[in-house]
Amino acid sequence: MKLVVWVKLLPTSEQALALEGTLRACNRAASHASAVAFAKGLKDRNGLQKEVYADLKAGFGLSAQPAVRAVKKVVDAYTTLKANLRAGNLGPPASRRYRKAVSTPIVFRPEAAQPFDDRCLSWQHDARTVSIWTVDGRMRGIRYTGHPDQLKTLATHRKGESDLVQRGGKWFLIATCEIPEPEVYEPVDWIGVDRGIVNLATTSDGTNHQGRSLSRYRRWQARKRAELQTKRTRSATRRLARRAQQEKRHATHVNHRISKEIVSVAQRTGRGIAVEELDGIHERVRLRRDQRGTLSSWPFHQLGAHLAYKARQAGVPFLEVDAAYTSQRCPRCGHTERANRPTRDHFCCRRCGLAGPADVVAGVNVRDRARSAWVFVTMPVLSAAQP
Repeated sequence: MKLVVWVKLLPTSEQALALEGTLRACNRAASHASAVAFAKGLKDRNGLQKEVYADLKAGFGLSAQPAVRAVKKVVDAYTTLKANLRAGNLGPPASRRYRKAVSTPIVFRPEAAQPFDDRCLSWQHDARTVSIWTVDGRMRGIRYTGHPDQLKTLATHRKGESDLVQRGGKWFLIATCEIPEPEVYEPVDWIGVDRGIVNLATTSDGTNHQGRSLSRYRRWQARKRAELQTKRTRSATRRLARRAQQEKRHATHVNHRISKEIVSVAQRTGRGIAVEELDGIHERVRLRRDQRGTLSSWPFHQLGAHLAYKARQAGVPFLEVDAAYTSQRCPRCGHTERANRPTRDHFCCRRCGLAGPADVVAGVNVRDRARSAWVFVTMPVLSAAQP
């Protein structure tokens, strides 16, 4: 299982200047290699490296391994672009965004992340310092810090490349860690989780994680963005970008906290976690204009992703079940009707009279579907009958 660990670098002013010069030089080199790849149609790594390797070393001050990393970054970027075009993420071929993507070479921002492998970057975990290649030579003794749990994971399980990133004048290293997955246990039961906007997550146990404070925070951020957008200045644009990052970090923190609590309860009680499969929600649901922004920007997928990877990390079974009619079906008699949910918060079965909070009922239905689905997931595969 792969996890990403962020550590914050604490460079001196001299070290920070060297890191900034390195990042800009690597991205200028990558942009040059991208232009050559686009002009000559070189999308494979070996062909592009033969074409631009000497230029990257002589013209941009890169040593051998950083030049190779820059070429790989270009090839990976075009691979990602091709995948996005094939998946339709940039619109149809006639759209302006699609035509722009295929008619111009990829350009890398001056502060874009740059990958470093173990030949260019070494970690001294006991001293909490790194040694990294720069355009000014090898820079040693750059201090770093981070959360104790993440530093422990970094020292034990780091594997592969690490990315150098500059965000808001601060420096970070993003390291990939390969963590062994524990064996998934056989659950004694399931915790059904219903995700929503008013209530971010409601479990079949009746635990409710409300989204009222997050909604209030997002509305406040929307008002501030509207005020800044009316100013139309470069300073306002920079502040808009900072506010967008603040809002994203806040929502991520809330999702981390909720998912950590749900997974810990499941692990302590020996149960699994089941959620609704919400893929394609935009195609299935017709919304009013004033609801589209709220639904599009709400971190449904992120909460599900946090639950999935935290469950895998803890060895907790995790399932996604069909979301159809989970809020309209009676878990006792099975009667399904839209009138069973007269309001957003209340459920009352028109046949048997079962009543309760609508989100809890949906969580119970998710749990029941997980019980049935797990039987098929763990069913042994029958061999074909011999003639």
